[in-house]
Amino acid sequence: MVTLALMQRTIPGLLAAAAERAPDGSWLCTDDGTLSFGGAAGRVGGLAERLREAGVRRGDLVVVTARTTPPYLLCWLALAAIGAVTVPTDPAGTAVELAGLVRQVEPRALLTDAALRPLVDAAGLAGVPMLDVDSLVGDWRGEPAGGPGLPMDVAPADLAVLIPTSGTTGRSKLVMQTHQAYAMAGEGFPYWMELGDTDRLMTSLPLFHINAPAYSVLGSLACGAGLVLLPRFSASGFLDSARRHGATEFNAIGAMLEILMRQPVRPDDADTPLRLCYTGPSPAREWQEAFERRFGLRVVCGYAMSESPYGLIWRHGTRPFGTLGSPRQHPTLGTVNEARVVAADGDECDPGEAGELLLRNPAVTPGYWGMPAETAAALVDGWLHTGDLVTVNADGTYTFVARRKEVLRRRGQNLSPTEVEEAIQAHPDVLEVAVVGVAAELTEEEVKAFVVAEPGRVLDFAQLRRFAGERLSAFKVPRFWQAVDALPRTPTARVAKHRLPVGHPPDEYDAQAQPTDLDAKGPT
Repeated sequence: MVTLALMQRTIPGLLAAAAERAPDGSWLCTDDGTLSFGGAAGRVGGLAERLREAGVRRGDLVVVTARTTPPYLLCWLALAAIGAVTVPTDPAGTAVELAGLVRQVEPRALLTDAALRPLVDAAGLAGVPMLDVDSLVGDWRGEPAGGPGLPMDVAPADLAVLIPTSGTTGRSKLVMQTHQAYAMAGEGFPYWMELGDTDRLMTSLPLFHINAPAYSVLGSLACGAGLVLLPRFSASGFLDSARRHGATEFNAIGAMLEILMRQPVRPDDADTPLRLCYTGPSPAREWQEAFERRFGLRVVCGYAMSESPYGLIWRHGTRPFGTLGSPRQHPTLGTVNEARVVAADGDECDPGEAGELLLRNPAVTPGYWGMPAETAAALVDGWLHTGDLVTVNADGTYTFVARRKEVLRRRGQNLSPTEVEEAIQAHPDVLEVAVVGVAAELTEEEVKAFVVAEPGRVLDFAQLRRFAGERLSAFKVPRFWQAVDALPRTPTARVAKHRLPVGHPPDEYDAQAQPTDLDAKGPT
């Protein structure tokens, strides 16, 4: 009998165990077809054999233009099963980015599809063997007739994925993650979310990040739940997809929930099988409760990162609004995850005092591929330095403050862009806002707000500045204000602040040219 005790904790181990428990159980579900647990194991076994025939071996790096589709998902599982290392990349990226990633990792092959071949050709990847995902997979639906079994020749400590976490025009920061990290995340997610084999997990998140593969894909395998795979997020069709496929849970990141909330209200918004949503970071309580009432479900908030899928989450039965929750633990191994909050000098922070969040657990990355200096800076004595500033609360939960590298220094004090954004976005004329630091004439930084107006509203920056000044200390109120049509976003819907306009255009509002009593308050 295949068990995780025998297989230990690996990606193919979770698939094999799920197929053994319920071979005919419905697993993968899309608008184009379905696949059982046993059928998936059979398909992956056949794919593994074809990948080996194509020259891919254990330990080889394979770059994958990872669309969120069944063929790409099955290929990822097959690469993991033979011990190859997947290097997923955004299929919507540029040829320059793709070329930079390929130069960096020197892969054994590149796995893509016919529609993306113009992008691949423009990248000029001469000498890199090309594998076509559709030719390898064929018709993924239905049950395969016999064929090779699922390979199992991998160990928990083996690398499974190199996850790009920054632009790939130069040297991308590639997070090394192991089979153990992915498998432990898959085992943990149903436990944290209270999911079982009658649930269906729906995801539209990209396969080139960690959330969808580790939580939705492997989580569904670990607990025997169904998996609804959507090729992309569509706010107008999201609830209909849930109804059509019987989805009971979905994962959301970035602005997805806000985008759903801004859809026109329909009388059947809550008439879906959805009962749970996982997201992070935690929204404001009033907003979250309004979202839950409208859509008839419960939102569970948490925190994790590519470097550690074991981060923080709301514990069962708790509703610590506005927090990221407590350290995630394993359903059978018990306490495996530790968290600390430390000041810049390394001393432990007191409750309520902001400091950097450190994590230590078996799912922490071994480091950044080919970057020993960056690895040494991030991993110290087994502790992962997350780069996120948090406070620890008296009840053992943690509250997000800011990314350490995003903290701005103005008038001799630190400020969090997130705090400023939340204050400005409370104004009814503001749809969304991004706050950044810009160069100052003398020292430290000035603060600038990029603001998107609510449809049909006109932005009055003098009034907005007064509004912010009523809610923030004077040194936190932006000096510069600029209207933009939209905020640039990453593929996971987070605001891409590095792509905001630079410089000071003529239509920018400079509060220093129109001084108010705000300028007289606070330290100078």
